Amino acid sequence: MTDRSDHNRATWRQSLQGWLWVAPALLFLVIFVYGPALTNIRFSMFSFSAMSLDWDFVGFDNYLRLWNDPKFMTALTNNAIYAVISVSCQVGIALVLAAVLEARIFPDFSANLFRTALFLPSILPVVVVGLVWQLLLTPTTGLIDQILWETGLASWSKAWLGEPDTAIFAVIFVSQWQWTGYIMALFMVAIRAVPRDLYEAMEIDGASGIQQFWHITVPGVRETILIVTIITILGSLKVFDIVWVMTAGGPNHSSEVLGTMMYRAAFRDDMIGYSSTIATVIFFIALTIGLVQIKLQKDR
Repeated sequence: MTDRSDHNRATWRQSLQGWLWVAPALLFLVIFVYGPALTNIRFSMFSFSAMSLDWDFVGFDNYLRLWNDPKFMTALTNNAIYAVISVSCQVGIALVLAAVLEARIFPDFSANLFRTALFLPSILPVVVVGLVWQLLLTPTTGLIDQILWETGLASWSKAWLGEPDTAIFAVIFVSQWQWTGYIMALFMVAIRAVPRDLYEAMEIDGASGIQQFWHITVPGVRETILIVTIITILGSLKVFDIVWVMTAGGPNHSSEVLGTMMYRAAFRDDMIGYSSTIATVIFFIALTIGLVQIKLQKDR
């Protein structure tokens, strides 16, 4: 009995030490993540203004209002389109670019030049990127339209940010231009961790570069692909800055996303409860995606 009680005390002491080590991180999460999230859910149950002390409890009326708001479905659809295109470019194209640059097809100088040129946009402030591309996409006088006119493609010229059919896609294109190089750099690091012996063995067996890519590179960076995909989807869900700078959700709300819709409700329309409802929806969608990631990682 004495040995068992001593063992239990030692186990309890080790467990306590472990909890003490993680306590600061848990406290940080409670204060700055979970606490505000629960407070936001509480706010979503009320209708109130930031300039008033009167809070009217409305229950789930804000959620019903949001569900029946046509701008919500537009914003949700735009976020979904943003996510699909971002995963295709920032994961698919970035992985191919990383594999090509790591395959030593180009001389070192050219490879370094390409790598720097592709990565450089990711260190630029989003506001600067948005304003520069606004100028480039300006109808008639912008560089993009000038190139189209000079190359005989004048029929393609249009107000890229001023037409409902093209505004959100123009913004998404700019976002891919900025961030694909950053994801490419992450994949390059992951590819360098794959043993070179595997590539050399397949090369001796007569495998082509494409076969090496599918049978060695992709399986070798599988964990990175999963993590980057989840991060990209979450980023697409929370996107705000580039959309607000370039179109502010226009024209006629055609490029609205959940982030701009939430910002407009809070800081332009002064509907804090309604804005909290949108934030709560974003939170639960992101939470669901995070749980899916955990499940996929456990299955692997």
